[in-house]
Parts: sequence; C-alpha cells; structure tokens
Amino acid sequence: MMTFHHGFIPFIFLAQLITLQHVLGGRVPAIIVFGDSSVDTGNNNVIATVLKSNFRPYGRDFDGGRPTGRFSNGRVPADFISEFFGLEKTVPAYLDPMYDISKFSTGVCFASAGTGYDNSTAAVLSVIPLWKEVEYYKEYQARLREYLGEREANHILSEALYLISIGTNDFLENYYLPTGARSSQFTIEQYQDFLVGIARKFIVQIYNLGARKMSLGGLPPMGCLPLERTTNIIGGNACISKYNNVAKQFNSKLEVLVNQLNRDLPGVKVLFSNPYGILLRMIRRPSLYGFEETSRGCCATGRFEMSYLCNEFSPFTCTDATKFVFWDSFHPTEKANFIIGKHVFERSLGPKFL
Repeated sequence: MMTFHHGFIPFIFLAQLITLQHVLGGRVPAIIVFGDSSVDTGNNNVIATVLKSNFRPYGRDFDGGRPTGRFSNGRVPADFISEFFGLEKTVPAYLDPMYDISKFSTGVCFASAGTGYDNSTAAVLSVIPLWKEVEYYKEYQARLREYLGEREANHILSEALYLISIGTNDFLENYYLPTGARSSQFTIEQYQDFLVGIARKFIVQIYNLGARKMSLGGLPPMGCLPLERTTNIIGGNACISKYNNVAKQFNSKLEVLVNQLNRDLPGVKVLFSNPYGILLRMIRRPSLYGFEETSRGCCATGRFEMSYLCNEFSPFTCTDATKFVFWDSFHPTEKANFIIGKHVFERSLGPKFL
C-alpha cells in the first residue's frame, strides 16, 4: 500500500530523480502548460466565469492551506511533473497577478478550467478558449525575450516540455449536453475527428512558434467521474460505459495523430500521455493505492458538487482526502494527481526527456 504525505515526493522516488539528474543533466528547463481544469493552476481566478475554485475548501492541503484556483485540495499533475524534472514544486498561472515574468522562466500555465479543443466548449461557461491560450503564449514569448534576451529565451522555449491536457469538457460539457448543438451537427465519431483536427492545428501552431518537446494528454475514464455516475440512476450509479468507450476511441485517434506529427514535423518529439488506465485502476482496485472511496468526491456529498457548490459551508466534506480518488464530483484529489503525474513521468516523460 502506498503511503502519501501531501506536499512531498516520497523519499526513495525523489532520490532516484536526483541521481538521474546528476548523471544525465537537466534537459528540460521549463514546463509550459495548455489545457483545462485538469491542469489549470489559477487562470480562471481573474476572468468573468462562474467556474472558479479560489476559495476553501479547495486548496486546503496546498502549502499553507491556500486556495489557488486549482480544482483540487492541493496540487495538480503538472505541478508534480515540474518537481519530478527538478524544477519548481508548482507551475504558476500566467494571469495570476502574484507572479511576474521572473517567475515564469521555469514554468507557466495557460490552462483554463472548462475549456476544450472546440471554441464552443469554452463559450458554455465563458472561459478561455484554446486559441486565446496560444495568444497568451505569444505574449509570454515576447516578455521572456525582453527579460532574458533572445538567445536564452529561445533556448528555454525550444527545450521546454509542453504539457497539453484537454478534451473531456468537449464531450461532457458540450456534445452530451441536452442543449448542445454539436450532437445535431456531428455523429460522435465525426466530432472526435473534428477535435483531432483542431488538436493537430494547435500542435503545428506551437511547433511553428518554437515548441519541440510535447506531451499530448489523453482522456480519463470520464464515465467514472462521480458527477456522471450520479446521473446513471438506472445503471445503479455505475460507471457509464458509453462515455468510457468514447474516451478510449478518442485516445486511440490521438495516438495516431502523435505518430503522424512525429513523422511530419522535423525535430519534434511528441509523446502521448494516457491517464486512462492508471485512473481506472485506482477506481477498480483502490486498496492498492490506499484509497477507500471511488464513487464520490470528498467535498460536500461528492456526487454533483464542484466550483461554488463545493464550499466551506458544505456540511458533509470529508476530513481525510487521501482516502478519496476524487476531490469534488469531477476532479481528482491531490493524492490521485500525484499518482497520475508519477505514472506519466515514469512511463513516458522521464525516459524520453530527462
């Protein structure tokens, strides 16, 4: 059984990382993040949207117990991956006024909770669309070059690892919404292909801006998110197999895309980082990881609450989040995020880029 101490990487794993870095030398000078709430570290705090998490009990296990805008009780996978590469323990949000360009030279996050590949997904909750994340990235490039000089900034931009984690909202908060227009325009397979086309254009765009090392994240078993299980009354609140199958199909298409990009773009290294299997194992065999509850989140009843419905006045919030896979009805706990980040790092990112 794994023991977890929030805020710290287990000692043996940390010692292995330090040894590897000493032998090989650090090859990733910065972590640059695009995506949705799975990796948003606080950008939604400063935009006009109802989808926020900069209040308690979010962040209660973060350093100092501070809510940061991360949709968890603590850190998200991008934070852990940054630390695994010997960089900062957290990746700052680009729009957070607490930080300036001096803090962004080793990591920066442009992600926005609620967004998707599809612009219409971002419009559902008035969050930052993916194209706008790229515009912020361009602005960041200019600021970094002004701060560090052309040569050093270009080195960081070309050697940085770009983490991309996005796509779940396109299905659950757009295509499958009763009011969603996309389901009348596309079959599910056509919509998957539509999103893959956007993913390709996005990666080519940041490649043309200098990105060379990228991790394209897949979808989780989204039919097992507590919010979706709550709606599956007829199915006894079990995971919704239709949604899980869509996630697996979409992930297969992303893997094909990654192979094509590595073939078509000179000098690029794109990896497919798949969280599906590790999260499903936590849900199906929780005792292996020290979990006790997988069907609901820690916050409030854990069945439908997230964002403002998960607040410090919720009477049913658990006292020990390390026993839960999910923090709210949609997002993993810090402990689960650590396991996901460690899995992705050990299986793909570390061997390729460390």
